[in-house]
Amino acid sequence: MALQTTIETPFEIEGIGLHSGQKSKLTFKPAAANKGIVFKRADLPGAPEIPALWSNVVDTRNCTCLGDTDHNVVSTIEHLMAALYVRGVDNVVAEVTGPELPVLDGSAEVWYEALKKAPLKELSAPRCCLKVKKEISFSDDKGNRVTLRPHDAGLKIRFEIEFPSKIVGHQVFDGEITPELFAAEIAPCRTFCEKYQVDYLQSVGLIKGGSLENAVVLDGENVLNPGGLRHPHECVNHKVLDAVGDLYTSGYRILGALNASKTGHYHNNQLLKLLFSDQSNYELV
Repeated sequence: MALQTTIETPFEIEGIGLHSGQKSKLTFKPAAANKGIVFKRADLPGAPEIPALWSNVVDTRNCTCLGDTDHNVVSTIEHLMAALYVRGVDNVVAEVTGPELPVLDGSAEVWYEALKKAPLKELSAPRCCLKVKKEISFSDDKGNRVTLRPHDAGLKIRFEIEFPSKIVGHQVFDGEITPELFAAEIAPCRTFCEKYQVDYLQSVGLIKGGSLENAVVLDGENVLNPGGLRHPHECVNHKVLDAVGDLYTSGYRILGALNASKTGHYHNNQLLKLLFSDQSNYELV
């Protein structure tokens, strides 16, 4: 029987937020069994805690943002959540000194490498996984669809994207999410956007911390980043990265197969709402 884990000793990572442009520092601290992944706004009076759960997601535009009833928020959590999931961290308190996590290089590589160096400690409580028992789906008015099906072996993801740019075009990821695959092909893949999107987002006050150091920027048939892409399928693999992180807001390790077509943070959160709307959809094992 697998036991729950936490980190053994505290450690810190700091950087700037992608959208806010504000510097923030994240301090990881050990947590007791059944605490889960919790973000703590250390810069606010009372240092409010916000559990990283689907029910606390308050915004999914451009990132996944958590919030509480007092309108305190912690945004851009998805890359770290994916790294925590794959590293096998069940419980941790992440103290952050601002409203947004550091974007670092736009991928999960720095988070994951730091977590791999952090020794884990087993706790006395058993780890609980969520086993998907029924197929559930969510689609938007454009026909973009995400489905979760039973799959006993672990978390399997098939993700498909389609972009007019020949650099991206039609890309498909299909595989089991293992630590080895995550480290080699998913964690290094950066967030991406078209140059016209950058111009628009900056015009409305977003991505103030964005640069070619923390995002892949496409301009027509060109990659503006020196060195180009890190992986031939970097774009779809980054969407997989986001999906792994968003699914961890279930609060559990999921035994299931995700099939996604042209979807994002909003669809992932809606899928979890559907999953938990009926207890016959899943079983805790």
